[in-house]
Amino acid sequence: MHLVIHKEDLTRALAATTKVVEARSTIPILSSVQLAAAGDGLAITATDLDISATAGVPAEVAKPGNICVSAKLLNDIARKATGDITMSLKGDKLSIKSGRSRFSLSTLSAEDFPTLGDDKFDAEFEIDLAALFAPVSFAISTEETRYYLNGVFFKGGSESEAVATDGHRLGRHIGPELPAFDGVMVPRKTVGLIPKGKVQVAVSQQKIRIVSDDVRITSKLIDGTFPDYERVIPKANERVIIVDRDALMKASDRVSTVSSERGRAVKFSIAPGSIALAVAAGEASANDEVEAEYSGEPMDIGFNAAYVRDVLNVLPLGPVKLALQDGGTPGLITSDGFEGLTLVCMPMRV
Repeated sequence: MHLVIHKEDLTRALAATTKVVEARSTIPILSSVQLAAAGDGLAITATDLDISATAGVPAEVAKPGNICVSAKLLNDIARKATGDITMSLKGDKLSIKSGRSRFSLSTLSAEDFPTLGDDKFDAEFEIDLAALFAPVSFAISTEETRYYLNGVFFKGGSESEAVATDGHRLGRHIGPELPAFDGVMVPRKTVGLIPKGKVQVAVSQQKIRIVSDDVRITSKLIDGTFPDYERVIPKANERVIIVDRDALMKASDRVSTVSSERGRAVKFSIAPGSIALAVAAGEASANDEVEAEYSGEPMDIGFNAAYVRDVLNVLPLGPVKLALQDGGTPGLITSDGFEGLTLVCMPMRV
């Protein structure tokens, strides 16, 4: 293998693929990227056995070849290079030159590089998948024991849907019409790798493939049953409070300052014209108040301050609607400025 590639092209391709590589992998081949040089380009592939990412970039290929080298070392060399980069395979070593810099890296056989196998998909379409998933991804669970919540539930049809929940908060985002396919669960790591903008997507019950101008990602899906989220979303919350998003978020953050406990409940005392917020933590306490539009009976409800921040943070500036039923029922949060997005926050005892 012998080729010359622009530094910018190599760093861009490595940035798009090496995020897949696990930093602490004990399997050498999974700490590597596969370099496949042929024709007038170089294809770089990384995998962790569940996700595979490939980026192709132009290169002057004098001699084709296929080899694996350390992802971290190649990435660091490319970032620090001063100009065009020359790569040539000499025996079992990859020689890399840029300016006056010279490097020699150990290699592994490309035949040992794992693949995810052949792909057959049920539906293919174009969509801004990152924009569909972004407003709900905050609610993805990080509890590995509840693996079936460790991703975004994605469904096609007359209205596409993206849903995520960790059992404490939930987000559902309605998207454009797509070809119908049964709901699948896209893993948290894959969600974080999705390129921004329109991408080509193919879905089966086992895998999802996402293709942009820069990278091609194929990922296994979570094998499990996502909960019936429709039952969690309140349907009879008739007490509607309209409040400024920033005012409520900042007041909740201020009163939670006195508590050292993660997940301390903030008491929301709702009355016509205002929401009073209060936290009691041992000998310390805090109170605040924000203006609100409300004309119903006074009521109290408790919410986790961190969850309030996360939920409100995905909504645009301006007024938001908080729909409640009573102090023990989940709160429904929406904004006229973000159609199609429904957010749910479970209450806490106060």
